[in-house]
Amino acid sequence: MKAKIGLCILVIAALVAGCGSGQRKVNKSEAAVNQERLSLIEDYKKCIKKAGKDEAKKEACESHRKAAEALGQ
Repeated sequence: MKAKIGLCILVIAALVAGCGSGQRKVNKSEAAVNQERLSLIEDYKKCIKKAGKDEAKKEACESHRKAAEALGQ
């Protein structure tokens, strides 16, 4: 998972370096959104792991998943 995140960041950085000023700003914004989405996904995974078999706690974790899903659209 960390390798995928690192690869994603590397690809985004390469795209940012090769584009014009306007496009560079767009790419930075997209990178920030992607980073936030990845952070929310990690939070969700940690929350689910911590919840164990407690369905009520798992349901509480859904806010992280839904937020990450909203950023992905």
